[in-house]
Amino acid sequence: MLKILINAYACSPNMGSEPGMAWNWVSNLARYCEVHIITEGEFQDKIEAVVPELEQGRNMHFYYNPVSDEIRKMCWNQGDWRFYKYYREWQWKTYLMAKDICSKEKIDVLHQLNMIGFREPGYLWKLSKENGVPFVWGPVDAKDKFPVEYLDGVSLKTKLFIHLKNFLTCLQLRYSRRVLKAANQASIVFSASSNSQHSFKKYMDIDSPLLNETGCYVQEHPIADKSQKEVFDVLWVGKLDFRKQLLLALWTIAAVGSHKVRLHIVGGGDSTYYQQKAIDFGIADWCVWHGAVSHEEVQKLMQKSDVFFFTSVAEGTPHVVLEAIGNNLPVVCFDTCGQGDAVNENVGRKIELSTPMQSVHEFARVLKELERNRDLLKQMSENCKQRQLELSWEEKAKTMVKWYEKVKISL
Repeated sequence: MLKILINAYACSPNMGSEPGMAWNWVSNLARYCEVHIITEGEFQDKIEAVVPELEQGRNMHFYYNPVSDEIRKMCWNQGDWRFYKYYREWQWKTYLMAKDICSKEKIDVLHQLNMIGFREPGYLWKLSKENGVPFVWGPVDAKDKFPVEYLDGVSLKTKLFIHLKNFLTCLQLRYSRRVLKAANQASIVFSASSNSQHSFKKYMDIDSPLLNETGCYVQEHPIADKSQKEVFDVLWVGKLDFRKQLLLALWTIAAVGSHKVRLHIVGGGDSTYYQQKAIDFGIADWCVWHGAVSHEEVQKLMQKSDVFFFTSVAEGTPHVVLEAIGNNLPVVCFDTCGQGDAVNENVGRKIELSTPMQSVHEFARVLKELERNRDLLKQMSENCKQRQLELSWEEKAKTMVKWYEKVKISL
């Protein structure tokens, strides 16, 4: 059995985002490998409560490198750039811990797993160079820019911040010495999205296989017969944030112009601005504002709805899209980020990024088509079962293990 040393800063069972993503990777890889995981200590209690209960728990060995509560707050406060200084220090300490582990265990592969952003590649690549152990990096999120065409309605401060971030991202992709060293030392770099593949090729001339950072667990939900429904229920789920483009979703429903359509909006935050826009667009009676609801309630809404309308323009691989597919719910979204890779023509429809006005026109056309063609919707729902299998954590773990075996042999 291969022994894999994994660097996963944030890792925890029963969570979403980065901690849940890392947990799902290591717990599924442990079915096929012996995994040694270095992680930050914030979720140590959760990890140690769950691991003994897992059949593969005997193959999971955790090592903790804790930081202060203050640094943890910086980590989860997106936009607090002070975190990177402490995160880099954490990575160096992790490198020293990894050296010690390698001196005691015959490690076959070193794997830099998360955080998935490219800016901080850690130092396992350095250990790989010193010890001759293969180094795997990813999946890595290396999108080079936010689509600034979709910044209508945001503050000048936010616009300036996004433009600055785009500029710095391009510079870092092209010139960051440690990023380049990590990428060049890696036996394989996985891209978290097609956007990231493009960046690695454009800035580093690296062919990076696509492997979205998150997966799904196959669910068995019966497919309801919705062909006789009079109302066409469109579900939108997300944070009320400019990245999620709720305003564009409202504008699209207005462009559809059908009293049969109901847009169900689920998400935490102040919805006053968006509710006023719904009034301005003349669609207030077509919108149902659910606010923040439980995960269980979201699943129920997915099972009742006809289409999942996901308008975000800046994501990793959104778990909510995988959940929609898991609930046999066809998805309409942009062909970008992880959702563009997860959704194919069998389970939904995608449009290219362009301009907000053009996007509204194209989304409206798609929704009208699906509202008229209930047989097509039913076929998409049935196709979701196969897509779940293709996107499952089991398949992802098997793919990663094959690469582990390949790089071990080739080095």
